[in-house]
Amino acid sequence: MADQEFGQGEYQRLEIRKYAARSLRETAEGKYWRRFKSPVVVKQFGPVTHIDFCQAYPYNLAVTASTRVVMYNGATRQVGRTFSRFKDTAYSGVFRADGRLLAAGGEDGVVQVFDAGSRAVLRQFKGHKRPTHVARWSPDKLHVLSASDDVTIRWWDVTSGEQVSRFEGHGDYVRAAAVSPANTETWATGGYDHVVKLWDVRAKGKAGSMMSMDHGAPVEDVAWFPSGSLLVTCGGNSVCVWDVVGGGRLLRKLTNFQKTVSCVRLSPLAGPDSAAAPRLLAGSLDGHVKVIELDGFKVTHASRYPAPVLSLGLSPDCGMLAVGMADGGVAVRRHDKPRAVTEGLGVRPQRRERYKPRLTAANFRYFIRGQSERAAATDYVVAARRKAKLQQYDRLLKQFRHRDALSAALTTGRPDVVASVLEELSARSALGQALGGRDAAGLEPLLRFLTRYIGEPRHAKLCVNVAHRLLDAYATVVGLSPEVDGRLAVLRDRLAEELGVCTTLMEVQGALEPLLAASLAGLSLA
Repeated sequence: MADQEFGQGEYQRLEIRKYAARSLRETAEGKYWRRFKSPVVVKQFGPVTHIDFCQAYPYNLAVTASTRVVMYNGATRQVGRTFSRFKDTAYSGVFRADGRLLAAGGEDGVVQVFDAGSRAVLRQFKGHKRPTHVARWSPDKLHVLSASDDVTIRWWDVTSGEQVSRFEGHGDYVRAAAVSPANTETWATGGYDHVVKLWDVRAKGKAGSMMSMDHGAPVEDVAWFPSGSLLVTCGGNSVCVWDVVGGGRLLRKLTNFQKTVSCVRLSPLAGPDSAAAPRLLAGSLDGHVKVIELDGFKVTHASRYPAPVLSLGLSPDCGMLAVGMADGGVAVRRHDKPRAVTEGLGVRPQRRERYKPRLTAANFRYFIRGQSERAAATDYVVAARRKAKLQQYDRLLKQFRHRDALSAALTTGRPDVVASVLEELSARSALGQALGGRDAAGLEPLLRFLTRYIGEPRHAKLCVNVAHRLLDAYATVVGLSPEVDGRLAVLRDRLAEELGVCTTLMEVQGALEPLLAASLAGLSLA
């Protein structure tokens, strides 16, 4: 292989020694979530209680905070519309699936429907007696479900503006609702009575309650799996996964949070290309947003935010992540490689292809065609023989200028390059020649390298040997240069510090050995 690349009798460039990674390599999952760029924080006038992405391109963003709902353009991240026709605090601003209408609840209990383009109020649903924290669109685009602190759930007809059904069954504030992807008539609601209920909106009153599950803490949010067979609830410091098809059986309870889990979202397309699958995102008051894979329910990534997290949202193409915080900040992060949505309203419109003139002999490009084409998999490629590009230290080693080669390696600032050059010089029996004959300016970078890396295990043995050779060569001139003497004093202090650390570790090891032996003996007797 070397003969084919360099030819017979040619200099073979120095192979840089490769060391084992200092820590575990980052997984593809971690790399994917880290590719979300640094967050752009936008301040609102109050705590951001709800975030919703439109399902239609360009995936506009609705942020609910204080007495307004602010709509941001998904492509430019600029403010598009501001809905402020609320008497008091606004809650739960959500888009209809096509993005043309927006519904939101309020502190006065009124649920309003706005035109997303003109901001005009199209409907006002008045029936709740207390603040309405939940408003959700039905997939049929003709109904809105609302849930209030008056412990009732109401089903509204947008066309007529009238209430169709009223559901009762919760014993405390109702703060969460979500529709099943498998059946648009089935809704899940959660309340501060610790109970999660499933409703059939075709029934009336209490007859609509099909199932109840006890979360064990006030329920802050609910979300369905894409299949519609599993339900996720959050509240307290736990996230619960329920098997709805299996009668409401608790499958898994995750307690990876220090404070209350305030919001959960399920994305069907998140994750790296090699393992694209639904992912669960959960935000909590401890300021963390954690990503959980749904095979083993393990946390694969976590992000820290400067304030308690109240809400979060992920765009349908997984290209934008928005997190709402209690201090009024909205952190928006973009991914450099969004997913391609292939169906539904979220399909990105195709760009019109530019006109390409027909290639004929009347065009100069006709005579240079094929020069920029890539070879097909079945083509035989004749590789052009290229001359190897040598680094500065390689060129000096080729000329047997060993001292200059070591100086060139030191200027790179790479310990692996310096170690490889030192090993090559030792193999050539030229290490003494490379170290000798140096003045104060030539010794300073070498002593700096030894001081920095003599305590690292991967370089310690080599640095100790070089330091011995260096001291033997320059023992007679120590004291003549203040700069060199200062570097030697720093090297001495560094060695003393390293020896002290080794002594302390040996003492700790000696103290732990009898304790470990006693514990192992106790296990064997048990």
